[in-house]
Amino acid sequence: MHQTPVTLTRHLIEQQAVHPAATGEFSTIMAQLALAGKIISRELGQAGLTDVLGLTGETNVQGEQVQKLDKRANETFVRVFEYYGGLVKALVSEEMEKPWEVGGYPSTERPHGKYVIFLDPLDGSSNLDGNLTVGSIFSVHRYQPQVPGDLQGGLLKPGAEQVAAGYLLYGPSTLLVYTSGAGVYQFTLDPGIGEFVLSRSRIKMPARGKVYSANESNIEKWPQGVQRFVAYLREKDPASGRPYSSRYSGCLVADVHRFLSNGGIYLYPGEANKPEGKLRLMYEAAPLAFVIEQAGGSASTGTQKISEIRPTTVHQRVPLIIGSIKDVSTAEAFIQGKR
Repeated sequence: MHQTPVTLTRHLIEQQAVHPAATGEFSTIMAQLALAGKIISRELGQAGLTDVLGLTGETNVQGEQVQKLDKRANETFVRVFEYYGGLVKALVSEEMEKPWEVGGYPSTERPHGKYVIFLDPLDGSSNLDGNLTVGSIFSVHRYQPQVPGDLQGGLLKPGAEQVAAGYLLYGPSTLLVYTSGAGVYQFTLDPGIGEFVLSRSRIKMPARGKVYSANESNIEKWPQGVQRFVAYLREKDPASGRPYSSRYSGCLVADVHRFLSNGGIYLYPGEANKPEGKLRLMYEAAPLAFVIEQAGGSASTGTQKISEIRPTTVHQRVPLIIGSIKDVSTAEAFIQGKR
């Protein structure tokens, strides 16, 4: 007899039962994030058959060219939360300059949403024309402004205060990986039943890996400590497991997911003329840091834990060193001049 699969819905109900104070609100948010993932997965699967590839001709708040599917993915997340204004106060996205306040109620009747969702709707979208892997990243925070009505002030919370975080990975199969602070769970989309099914529970990553991931075309712009660390990884020393292999896909989600399974380290440091780095704190670095730390890994700027950074803007950038705990610790030692 075949075992009944544990769907995301069943998993969330079981998790609620373990926590008597649970209200079901988080389950609703996860269900809508999963719905957005299913829609985006379907559109990606048909991308070569419809006019959704290529650039829109627009640039986003980051000054980056917008792919058509970037825009469609962002619109998908907006649509799935459009009528959840009593639960979600706002969505913050890489593709929107300002937070989008969720509707669903007449303005005079709208209750105050309890949560804010941060999104990178389609990470690695430059891979699309090559039919390569892309992903979506999400982070859920409680909306608790110190001053009533101060939307911006209610959004700027450190990663340590996340309610949940995770990502969707669109590859040979579509995966949903998330944590709410009680371990990391992975679900695989079964297109036959249209449901995400539990495929891995309480994932733990190795303390050290054998692979590193970095855009080495920028190596001459990196700080000396990072350059020396990468040179160290390339050295032959079988006793310490070196040299490491290099793998870089151009999709942050895909590279970090590889290390969640097999260990290793991802680096996107600051540069001489851009010390703040490229990646965004609130919807790229912090949510992935939450996932990796829950799996036993670590995430740092090289000098500070990602989860401890108190943001000053919703689109703030940070350097990111993330992966196996011993690999990140070694990178920090090089960056801080201790090695």
